[in-house]
Amino acid sequence: MAVKPQLACFERLGPGGWAVLGEVIDAAQTAGLLVIADAKRGDVPHIAAVYAETLIGARSETSTDTQRLEADAVTVNPLMGGDVMDAFVEIAAPAGAGLFALVRTSNPGAADLLDVEAGGRPLYEHIAELVSSRADGLAGASGLSGMGAVVGATEPGHLERIRKLMPRSVFLVPGVGAQGGRASDLGPAFGEHPASVLVNASRSIARADDPGRAARELRDESWQVSAA
Repeated sequence: MAVKPQLACFERLGPGGWAVLGEVIDAAQTAGLLVIADAKRGDVPHIAAVYAETLIGARSETSTDTQRLEADAVTVNPLMGGDVMDAFVEIAAPAGAGLFALVRTSNPGAADLLDVEAGGRPLYEHIAELVSSRADGLAGASGLSGMGAVVGATEPGHLERIRKLMPRSVFLVPGVGAQGGRASDLGPAFGEHPASVLVNASRSIARADDPGRAARELRDESWQVSAA
């Protein structure tokens, strides 16, 4: 299981918010949870590396840099190209961290660009291939790669094709619940490994009358789909 703090909600509070974010991450990791820093960062390679060092870079034993978050993974924006992705991979690999690149997001406006044809295929397919070509750089012993992808649940018709293009990537799947996506539609997203999908739900759990029960119900439904 994992938690995915949205960095914007902390950053808007200034330095104090960043300090609280560090405390949240420490508490989650102490509880045995993976932490995905939802940052959606992307920039020219040398700046992308700075982002990566800040969010997932490991502190050295002698480091006095307390601003690094040391999250287990981070969401990244790949639209500036492969060299930007490579900069993140170079930091993530030695830190044992993962990346989730935006491939086909869950918001309605995603279709405005990500579904546009480029060379006879939708843009998201080109992005998926870019991500898949970097799977070896973060390959894990299980056969899955830490080079993952954000793939929304709101357009389940895309899932089978995207999974075919990225057979080893873990999919971080937002859009279940408040955005209208359903866990029952996620079967095509699962690869051969049951851990190949991480279903993300926020508002539908946080705003439920009984958040614990809502989370357990989503977990159970996701497990049933993964075993189908």
